[in-house]
Amino acid sequence: MIPIKDNIPTDRLAFATIGLIVANVVIYVVAALHGGSLISGPDAQELTKFGATPYALTHPGVHCGLVTPTELGCGHGVSGLPAWQTVFTSMFMHASIVHLAVNMGFLWIFGNNVEDSMGPLRFLAFYLLGGIAALGLQVAIDPDSLAPTVGASGAIAAVLGGYIVLYPRARVLTLVLVIFFFGVIEIPALAMLGLWFVVQAVFGAVGLTSPGHSDVAAYFAQIGGFAFGVLAIRVAATRRKRTPPTAAAYR
Repeated sequence: MIPIKDNIPTDRLAFATIGLIVANVVIYVVAALHGGSLISGPDAQELTKFGATPYALTHPGVHCGLVTPTELGCGHGVSGLPAWQTVFTSMFMHASIVHLAVNMGFLWIFGNNVEDSMGPLRFLAFYLLGGIAALGLQVAIDPDSLAPTVGASGAIAAVLGGYIVLYPRARVLTLVLVIFFFGVIEIPALAMLGLWFVVQAVFGAVGLTSPGHSDVAAYFAQIGGFAFGVLAIRVAATRRKRTPPTAAAYR
């Protein structure tokens, strides 16, 4: 299922959402051109340098990086960014063009409404804190992992959590691709995002967490971000629009 548009109109241009999308795209292009390709994404050196490695975050003074072209290592003699900086840089790194496109699509569709409920500055703080909370759960689950975590998924999960609390009756035009079916249908946002959360929880429960290469989602990070959004949105949001009773807003 690929969301296309929701039926909640916005009153203000989503400056923070647009700015975050632009920042993510620019950083992806710069990183890919520095090492890697625009399609397959930045190479291992870039992902390791700017990704957040749980082991480095839980062992003060230790840096993690590539010690050979294919081997990741952590230690006091390994060069790399300070661990606290990677908490933020990792949110803006993506492993492939598909990884970037999916995340930015979700951010635009659901982020503009959440930003509309609180304003750009508060939304930016909400987004970043959601990303930190997401990474925090991932690190807590596997503190000795050497696999760098990259991507905006955790922060965007916070946005999704906030959206589902604000607009549980919203509906989303969705491109559905099944073996014998291809089409655009209207799906309740609660069903779509609820299913999304269940999938993350199931995958996380069976231990499919960011193994080795960053294009595999860090499921516990997404669960942590979503939970943060659900809990924090009532404090962050200052207004909420009425949900349209029909799909007329799509026209």
